[in-house]
Amino acid sequence: MTSEIATLPFGSLEGIETRAVLKRAALAHRFLAELKGVAASIPNEVILINALTLQEAKDSSEIENVVTTHDAIYKANLSTAAIPNAATKEVQDYAHAMNQGFQTVRQHKVIRLHDILEVQQYLEKNRAGLRRLPGTDLRNTRTGAVVYIPPQSAEEIDGLMTNLVEYMNIDELCDADPLVKMALIHHQFESIHPFYDGNGPSCPQSKS
Repeated sequence: MTSEIATLPFGSLEGIETRAVLKRAALAHRFLAELKGVAASIPNEVILINALTLQEAKDSSEIENVVTTHDAIYKANLSTAAIPNAATKEVQDYAHAMNQGFQTVRQHKVIRLHDILEVQQYLEKNRAGLRRLPGTDLRNTRTGAVVYIPPQSAEEIDGLMTNLVEYMNIDELCDADPLVKMALIHHQFESIHPFYDGNGPSCPQSKS
């Protein structure tokens, strides 16, 4: 059965912003403040951003069984003559897409649906866009059992994505801790699963 997804915001935050969650968020904010201080001391912030982007791309790709090494990634980045293997090339594309999205958001100060589509198009090298046809499900890679069925109709996907973009950009819709809000946004995006492919890692035992 297709899962029904509520629109954002999710009403009361009491069951989400628990004491344990807020304690972890406070710790994360402390580390982010330290990172911000370090970044300010670096003459060229791009060095740090690129390093963190590559690390995120590598780790997230491993969830999808796309495995490479730091050595292979840096060699491929340093030498235009080198021909990276498929896994390394995919991680490179992932990192480039994140950088592209970061620069676009920094320029426009908002996250637009158009920007999300452009990032996905770069990753998948096609313009399929949001899902229009039914039939997408997420399966356990070991057993083949269906573990989740995202929304199937194009109209529902359109509406949920429009709602998600509004939620991301309009602060008045939610007064949650920013890190909690980020987690809710990630959860909602993965639940919608708006693309045929290139949705990002959802869980180790499912296909996205």
